Amino acid sequence: MSSNNASGSNPTGSFSLMNLCGRVIFDGSNFMDWIWNIRMVTRYEDKEYVLDKELKELDETTATPEEVAEYMTHERDATKVACIMMATMTAELQKSYEDYYPFEMHQDLMEMYHQSARQERYEIISSMITTRMKDGEPITGHMQKMQRYVDRLLKLNVNFPEELAIDIILHSLPSCYDQFHMTYHMNKEEVTLSELQGLLKTAESGLKGKSVVTTPTPTATPVLAIGQGKGKKRKTRSKGTKGKSLDGSSASGTKGGSATPSAIPKDADCFYCQNKGHWKRNCPKYL
Repeated sequence: MSSNNASGSNPTGSFSLMNLCGRVIFDGSNFMDWIWNIRMVTRYEDKEYVLDKELKELDETTATPEEVAEYMTHERDATKVACIMMATMTAELQKSYEDYYPFEMHQDLMEMYHQSARQERYEIISSMITTRMKDGEPITGHMQKMQRYVDRLLKLNVNFPEELAIDIILHSLPSCYDQFHMTYHMNKEEVTLSELQGLLKTAESGLKGKSVVTTPTPTATPVLAIGQGKGKKRKTRSKGTKGKSLDGSSASGTKGGSATPSAIPKDADCFYCQNKGHWKRNCPKYL
């Protein structure tokens, strides 16, 4: 038990953080904030145990000297904590708990305000698991929002592991952080919430660099034009060669554009023998 440390503390230095408790005055509507402050101060002074452990009377005839000393220390610490709790209440509540020890006071207040605390806890967890970060939203603002949920749950005395908070935060990230998810889960090292925020800020900087799109120059080849022109080219006819083939022959099969008749006309004149009925190339004398 930590009461041995408390018994050795001097009166002037005891409860040096009492002024922090005075910042939250319990009025019946802020129980969780108030008890959280009380626990912080008593934890610092090693006297938080009086809120959770009942001070039971001893049988002086059978108690050992160690048990008597422990009881005296517990009673002294409980009296000091009760004074702090009373000093941070409204006058109406002080009258109700004037003769209570911290354990009984804490139990009674928990029974009265447990329902509202449970409802608040449900609303916080519901908001936390349904929160989704939007594309383009700064990671710092999103992390601050999630951190406020975690802090509030701790004030409600909820045993909320940091690993669970990290899993919920990773689940709340948009799809552009999928690569970060893979890298994070492959890394076997455990990180804290503050370290996770640093890693996410680094990932955010990388995402901003990838989102820069360069405008193509007018001479750039369009994506759809890649690969065009690799097939067979169509044979096109140049101007002025209509009806002619590549070897100079016409579509009818003759060169130079002259037509070959299907029969020799009877009135054809031979330029060699001057007779009719054939041409020079068919002239028997010429041949």
